[in-house]
Amino acid sequence: MFHAITRIMNEIVSTMNGCVYGAWLYGSVALDDFRLGWSDIDFVALIHGPISENQAERLLTLRQDMLKTEPRNLYYRSFEGVIASLDEYRSQSFQRLVYWGTSGQRITDRYIPDPFSLFELSKYGIPVYGGKPWILPAPGKEELASAVRRHYDTIRKYACQTDESLYSCGWLLDIARCIYTLRHYDVISKTQAGIWALEEHLFPDDTPLRKTIEIRQHPLSFKGREDIKLGMKELGPVVQNYADVLEHELFSV
Repeated sequence: MFHAITRIMNEIVSTMNGCVYGAWLYGSVALDDFRLGWSDIDFVALIHGPISENQAERLLTLRQDMLKTEPRNLYYRSFEGVIASLDEYRSQSFQRLVYWGTSGQRITDRYIPDPFSLFELSKYGIPVYGGKPWILPAPGKEELASAVRRHYDTIRKYACQTDESLYSCGWLLDIARCIYTLRHYDVISKTQAGIWALEEHLFPDDTPLRKTIEIRQHPLSFKGREDIKLGMKELGPVVQNYADVLEHELFSV
């Protein structure tokens, strides 16, 4: 993994002619919870000055280009992140940035950083280029609570039905982590959030959560199994039952 991180960062620096202020990892890698086959390698790279159109075009498909040179290094598939101007990121007003996501990549002038990600970057971010501390303060308690409420709305809207993907059971870990954030004003890894929820007996039926933690820790062992696909597809009602607990945490007086 760290070979892939080094090569990606070197290519970004080369494309930007060395004009890189800094780059940081956050998410599962920074929280020591990365699992190949599930996790992302989340990063932010900030550039001195604007990113030209030609530079953006070269950066757009960098992760796929690197995978072509090293097809056996599957970590290149896991990169998700933002490459943006330092000044634009500070002002949250963008002329041009490069975004790599799960569903693809794009050059855009619109980007709103997620408060959970900003909190992780501020408190747990790992510098992988430049050696500088993260540039923005951590979001406040109320801002994180608002982010939890928005995530709760997303769960109610989109997780009533689930598909065969292993990621379907990730909703349960998301809910556990949201409750942890509300109680402790902190962000922990998804696996640790699930373990904490078991220890706290948060949910009436913890069997699905125990299975989810097992899958999260060894995702490649469960991919493609028909029994797991069927279980994931039927997980919607369980997710909503767990969301009831989050709702109580959010709205009870």
